[in-house]
Amino acid sequence: MKKIILIVLLIILATFIIPIIFTNKFAMQEVNSNLIKEVNNIEIVTENSSKYAYNKYGKVKLLHIKDNTIEELDIDEYLLGVVSAEMPADFEEEALKAQAVVARTYTIYMIEHNKGKHENADICDDSSCCQAWISKGDRLSRWDEEKRDNNWKKIERAVYSTAGKVATYNGDVIDAFFHSNSGGKTEEVSNVWGGENLPYLQSVETSGEEAYSQYASEVVLGKSDFEDKIKQKYPDFVIDYNNTECIEIIEYTQGNRVKTIKIGNLELSGVEVRSLIGLRSANFVVEISDDNIKFSVKGYGHGVGMSQTGADSMAKQGSNYEEIIQHYYTGVEVTNI
Repeated sequence: MKKIILIVLLIILATFIIPIIFTNKFAMQEVNSNLIKEVNNIEIVTENSSKYAYNKYGKVKLLHIKDNTIEELDIDEYLLGVVSAEMPADFEEEALKAQAVVARTYTIYMIEHNKGKHENADICDDSSCCQAWISKGDRLSRWDEEKRDNNWKKIERAVYSTAGKVATYNGDVIDAFFHSNSGGKTEEVSNVWGGENLPYLQSVETSGEEAYSQYASEVVLGKSDFEDKIKQKYPDFVIDYNNTECIEIIEYTQGNRVKTIKIGNLELSGVEVRSLIGLRSANFVVEISDDNIKFSVKGYGHGVGMSQTGADSMAKQGSNYEEIIQHYYTGVEVTNI
């Protein structure tokens, strides 16, 4: 009789314990699964987190300039399109990581500071206004078929391995400008857009950019075409080519770009001449021949912040992405959000 009672009790006990064991097992699996998803989505607040967090900046409202539509994307999904549009996939991975961190930083800065620049959007996909962006489908279609898979995986590693990383100065995300090629030295921001200089956007040297010869360029204009371009903005422009000093560079910037240049009866900034003539940068020299004006140009872009080819050159020399960022942005820290 006692044995029967004992067996009954064991059956009853098993009836209650087994479901609890399995329930806890599956509950733990679900918790672990959720944690993995949380890590993958970078929705984590770490002990050294600043005031920036993904629960606030995890989504980006992207304005597509072409059709004036707004698309909402997870920030790192958005950054896949930025990094793949802004930097060649055959650049070193540490350079691509630096680009990912810089683009993330710039994005969050824009979310905080764009002051309704794009109305209901945080940022646009026009590189002349914000930063470039391309959809995955369009990006893949522009790569050679045999390179597509490896290139995209490389972009994903750059973005996801640096997920949550931003560049900060005194605890605030920086205005992280970047450009293609500095021509050997970056530029102070006031020399490009005026206003005050920012302590983290100083002029710094960047070695190895001479290897990227495709970024050197020439623009040759007939004298009449040259004058027409200037007169579009300055109708009273006149120039006497018999005067040997009719075109004279008066002053250079800290980044070795043209700061002020005398052209005929005008004194213009190098940045303005770059815009009027359509030059790749304001780092140029001018030669006058019998019939033509030739501009020989070094670099590509405004020259402020990180040089992308410079980043690739530093990566080739063994620098990691944090060292690259701290070289181009003076006094910054690379921190988690």
